Amino acid sequence: MPKFETTRHVAHKADEMFALVADVERYPEFLPLCEALTVRSRKERDGRTMLVADMTVGYKAIRETFTSQVHLKPDERTIDVKYLDGPFRYLTNIWRFEPTGENRSDVHFFIDYEFKSRILGALMGAMFDRAFRMFTEAFEARADAIYGKAGA
Repeated sequence: MPKFETTRHVAHKADEMFALVADVERYPEFLPLCEALTVRSRKERDGRTMLVADMTVGYKAIRETFTSQVHLKPDERTIDVKYLDGPFRYLTNIWRFEPTGENRSDVHFFIDYEFKSRILGALMGAMFDRAFRMFTEAFEARADAIYGKAGA
């Protein structure tokens, strides 16, 4: 039942931010709690991509892997993540990227999830909540590193 939604105003193009979030294989390099990510399958059709990926997250001695279906829609500048298997009862994640000017955009991030186990929820819930709140910041920092910081 934890839910988090935010909009982050960034000094990068919407298409650049979309590309960063769509590059799921790179997540372990910079995303909080993400220890590994493996793409099981990738299907391209009509300019859109559907991925099935396993993401391993961890904190201290706890490790969990979950499988998601990731629907990349560059024409709409959205990424929809649908939970398939793992420690959650459900997980829904939506990214939306909106141009707001030259080299500027709003990154909209929404996540709603619930752990299957109350114990796991108690152990990792606060950490997940904090990590999800840092996700958009982590992507902005990654954009600064790759595309350069605005005004630099």
